[in-house]
Amino acid sequence: MSKFRDASLLYRFGNLLGRFCFRAFGRLEISGAEGVPQFGPLIVVSNHLSLNDPPLLVAAIPRPLFFIGKKELFGNSFFRFLMTAFHVSPFDRSAAGIDAVRVLMQNLERDRAVVIFPEGTRSPNHAMQKGMLGVVYLAMKSQSPILPVGVTGTHKFPLWRVPFPFKRLKANIGQPFTLPVVEGRPSKEVMSSMLDMVMARIADLLPPEHRGVYGGDKVK
Repeated sequence: MSKFRDASLLYRFGNLLGRFCFRAFGRLEISGAEGVPQFGPLIVVSNHLSLNDPPLLVAAIPRPLFFIGKKELFGNSFFRFLMTAFHVSPFDRSAAGIDAVRVLMQNLERDRAVVIFPEGTRSPNHAMQKGMLGVVYLAMKSQSPILPVGVTGTHKFPLWRVPFPFKRLKANIGQPFTLPVVEGRPSKEVMSSMLDMVMARIADLLPPEHRGVYGGDKVK
């Protein structure tokens, strides 16, 4: 458990419980976990099918993960405790993304692995939507490696049934990579090109029906 030394006790329990439940009451397949960097800052990027995606990532990635969540989720003491225990930090959605970047940068500066869903929200049709530039800005600012993950099956059951999914689940973990170093202030075209690079890495880890706008020659 030394790799989870930065994790709360409840997070460690959740990791073990998730792996057990997803395998005992579902058909969990994890591929590529051996390539996850065990130390140093890391930006985990994934497609976003449902609210079940974070629990699957917690079970699949062999190091503590740190998330961000809208501050409204921390409205009462019970949810505040739960969110904190599972490494979710609050951010203010009215701050135009600045608050989210600040929280994520603080974790990266502490050599943590942070999770970003570049699409910004769950896909309504379970296929990849156009990504948002925030992930590129964060990667360039922090100079952190990016770890792409493709998740499937999480949209097939409601959140309350996470311990007993009874469905096939997969976390396909790709190889970490870094964005090219750009001198000076990058143009919007350069930023968009880098975003397409990030999203294509995720799409490559998914079956064709989940790739959406990043399927084949559809990348814009």
